[in-house]
This record gives sequence, C-alpha cells and structure tokens, in this order.
Amino acid sequence: MSRLMREVNLKTDMVRRGTHGRKVVRPMVPRYITIHSTENYTADARQHALALKRGALRSPITRDGNRIGYLIWHFTVDDHEAIQHMPTNEQGEHADFHGPGNRLSIAIEMCENRGSNRMATLERTAKLTAILMHKKGIPLRNVVPHYHWPRHGKHPPNKNCPHFLMDHGRPGAQWRAFLGRVNYYYQRSDV
Repeated sequence: MSRLMREVNLKTDMVRRGTHGRKVVRPMVPRYITIHSTENYTADARQHALALKRGALRSPITRDGNRIGYLIWHFTVDDHEAIQHMPTNEQGEHADFHGPGNRLSIAIEMCENRGSNRMATLERTAKLTAILMHKKGIPLRNVVPHYHWPRHGKHPPNKNCPHFLMDHGRPGAQWRAFLGRVNYYYQRSDV
C-alpha cells in the first residue's frame, strides 16, 4: 500500500482532542465512506485544517441538528495533498446530524479552491478512498456521496453534494465514473 499512499501524499494535522470539533469524542466503527465537496472557493486543504483546529467552522447546536456546535470531518483533499484531522474511529459532524452518516462514516471533503486542479483532487480522493476501504473493510457499495444521507428538517433533505459529481442534484453518471476510479485503485496490486 505504500506506493498508493505516497501518491495520496497524506499528512496528519489533528484537531486536538477535547477542543472544537473533538470536544466530545464519540467512538465509531466505520461502515461507510462519505464523499463531500467543500463549496469553499478560497481554501485549500491546509487552510481547512487550520480552520478546523481554530474552531472557525461552527454550526448551531439544535435538537435535530449539530450535536457539538462545530463541523468536523476526517480528511480534506486538494490537488497537492490529503490532510487527516481526526481519527477514523471517531464520529464527525459532516453529514446528517444525529443520523448514520455521522455515526458510521468516514468523511472526505474535496477542495474546490480557485486555481486548483479538480481532476488531480478527484484522483487523490479516489486513491485515499481505496486505501480506507482496504484498511477498514468497507465495500464499494458503501462509498456514498453526502447526498445519500437525508438531513431531517432541511429542504431538500438530500444535499446536492459533492455538487460537481452529481447529475441534476442526484448521483448519476458522474458519480458512477468516480466510483469506477475508486474501484480501479482498490483493485491495484500495490494497495
């Protein structure tokens, strides 16, 4: 797996336990990988890591919403690197509030900052996803877009995310093509 991991260029920059998005640590045995897009056109993976560590990505705590007041996810990927923000055995706040998307899935956010190479980001994300599938025993059918997890109380309940992999706001040909890349890397002999 070392060759594919080198291609991912994974760095670790964890949010400190007990602070911001990790102020409450909830254990998790992941069964899914959820793919997101940041919809932030000014920040790369390093800038997202800094924002998470500073607690800049807040979300109001509500009965049916965010449980801790912060957003947090496991990995951010751009066209140069992938950065891990929290352990993969902890729940994040990234998908569906109190639902299985947060409770059972590893979250990967893809950057969309201006001037970045989207194809390089997609390939890096597909490689990271394949590695995580191997490490955690997650099948391809459990690699899902954020869209997969309905957010109760929101209209529409299924978010158009990652928007550049959705067809008219839903998974279609573009999503299937991305899963094809994930499967290609998953099947590679060096994984």
